[in-house]
Amino acid sequence: MSDERIKAPRGTFDVLGEQAAIRTALEDRARSILEGAGYERIETPVLEATELFARGVGSSTDIVQKEMYTLLDGGGRSLTLRPEGTAPVCRAYVEHGMHKRAQPVKLWYLSSFFRYERAQSGRYRQFWQVGAEALGSEDPAVDAESIVLLGTLLEEMGVREIRLRLSSLGGGESRERYRERLQAHLRANAGSLSAEVRERIELNPLRAFDSAHEGTIAVMRDAPRLLDELDADDAEHFAAVCQLLDRAGLAFEVDTTLVRGLDYYTRTVFEFTSDALGAQSGVGGGGRYDGLVQQLGGPATAGMGWAAGIERILLAGSPPPAGGHALDLYVGLADVGEDGSCPPAKTAAFGVLSEARSAGLRAVMEMAGRSLKGQLGQANRLGARYVALVGEGETVLKDMQDGGQETLATEKVVHAALRGLRELA
Repeated sequence: MSDERIKAPRGTFDVLGEQAAIRTALEDRARSILEGAGYERIETPVLEATELFARGVGSSTDIVQKEMYTLLDGGGRSLTLRPEGTAPVCRAYVEHGMHKRAQPVKLWYLSSFFRYERAQSGRYRQFWQVGAEALGSEDPAVDAESIVLLGTLLEEMGVREIRLRLSSLGGGESRERYRERLQAHLRANAGSLSAEVRERIELNPLRAFDSAHEGTIAVMRDAPRLLDELDADDAEHFAAVCQLLDRAGLAFEVDTTLVRGLDYYTRTVFEFTSDALGAQSGVGGGGRYDGLVQQLGGPATAGMGWAAGIERILLAGSPPPAGGHALDLYVGLADVGEDGSCPPAKTAAFGVLSEARSAGLRAVMEMAGRSLKGQLGQANRLGARYVALVGEGETVLKDMQDGGQETLATEKVVHAALRGLRELA
């Protein structure tokens, strides 16, 4: 047998105790904010048909071309670990006939996703995102509300140095006309572009705005801007979104170079960044995708949504500490034998533990044979409010907050702890 240690795959990570608690706090905040705004939880399968992402995300995107984890199942079907959340939600919207419900249908998720990309700080090959999707309304108020909700979550999670970038990609004939103008500009300057951008001129020319290649950046400074060529309806929609965000008191900057990495976006696009993250500053973003549901076989349906990286939020944030005590009661043993055994007291202690949990208390019991001093140290590390040191027939109940203690019959311990916690509240 090999004694070489097995490690987690590169680009993945384990979520341990304190990290899990912070993630739970983030999930609780997201649930409160989003469900308070009428969004309901949805979870889609980790494995989806590969065609969903080829059709929905776009065959010319980096995700589909380079980053998906794809496999053949036992029946020869091509399946992919979901690389993003919007296409699966839209698939579920169609599959379950949600267009028959009152619109817009508002859904949110907090799930793991998978992309094969270079692992770096806050960016992993298995990563978690919180996202929200509103399907079935073209109203610019849907756009504004969606953006404000993400802004609220980031603010409550203490994300530092936030900036909101906003733009519109328009749609219809004006977007096609712009695409042709941009392609002409890129072809005329092809010699200065990166090889990757040159290859994308026909398929996805807007992604040239995302390039970090110096020659491409220089070319794009003089490129035409889509925001300058919106038709009347798209311009009116974007102006309404801006007006609503102003009314909500959410600061933003209009960025005419802003594009998103997925093909399905139309009209409003936005991104929240944090200068605290350095060059890779994106925390979350999204936009409208009014043609995606129809592209996946459903009826013509407007859509608006976003996703934010959990790891990015936590890296840029300063989550507020959880209130109260991590533990209500630590059940210990007043008399521990040299071998760590004390059967009568352990039986009584286990009864206290069971009664405490039945009463709704957060309780743990000493199970490692620690000394009396060690038990108190462990209770302190766990943030216990009370410690019950159980003996034969009676128990010492110690208040870890004020240092006071009392000796009482063991069967009265849980009642006393409950009374003290009510007084504290």
